[in-house]
Amino acid sequence: MQGFPSENALSVVGPRPGMELSAVPYTGPRALLESPIMLLASHSSAIYTMKFNPTGIVIASGSYEREIFLCYVHGDCKNFMVLKGHKNVVLDLQWTIGPPLVVNRFDDGIAKLWDMRQTGVIHTFPDKYQITAISFFDASDKIFTSGIDNDVKVWDLRRNEVTMTLQGHQDMITNMQLSQDHSYLITNGMGCKLCIWDMCPYAPQNCCVKILEGGILVDMWTGCIGRASRIIEVADFLG
Repeated sequence: MQGFPSENALSVVGPRPGMELSAVPYTGPRALLESPIMLLASHSSAIYTMKFNPTGIVIASGSYEREIFLCYVHGDCKNFMVLKGHKNVVLDLQWTIGPPLVVNRFDDGIAKLWDMRQTGVIHTFPDKYQITAISFFDASDKIFTSGIDNDVKVWDLRRNEVTMTLQGHQDMITNMQLSQDHSYLITNGMGCKLCIWDMCPYAPQNCCVKILEGGILVDMWTGCIGRASRIIEVADFLG
């Protein structure tokens, strides 16, 4: 029996007629790591969120110690920046597609927008309720927050105020994300309810175009819905 080729190669091994052992060099992201498994040991307390930046070369993580660590994922995985100033646990964070901005939420009802070029907060978004989910408009002029009041608030970064409130959930919103063309926002609530909102520039206020019930969202916009029946369903959200 033929053995596998050397490291960083994909192989096809089998006794089928006409099939020969072949090796294809692997040049994907893992090839840039010093090891297939890397350990990032920066935090001293529990980590609650972790996201790659759009280029995949930096990872941001937030923890119970109220700090956000930024590390390179290639080479020696250096921790090159720490964002401080939070008064409570960092629960979630999101990167923007364009400028190097990070928006994150806390357990004390505050979301902050960080600019990596200035290494500081450029906007603060206070809410009287705990913020449970955030999302970012890639044009970098709006962010979306939701809390235990079951509403989605749309913040205008130029005016630093709420310009729209989306109401329709009867339970806490746990996750939300914009579609790739920014035309729709999908929100997921604890009441096993998914709402899809029309976010086009001239759409009516509070325009919910579709509601799906009975499941908990597994993966945004891929249509994967998990249920207590141990079944994952794939739905066409906009079909």
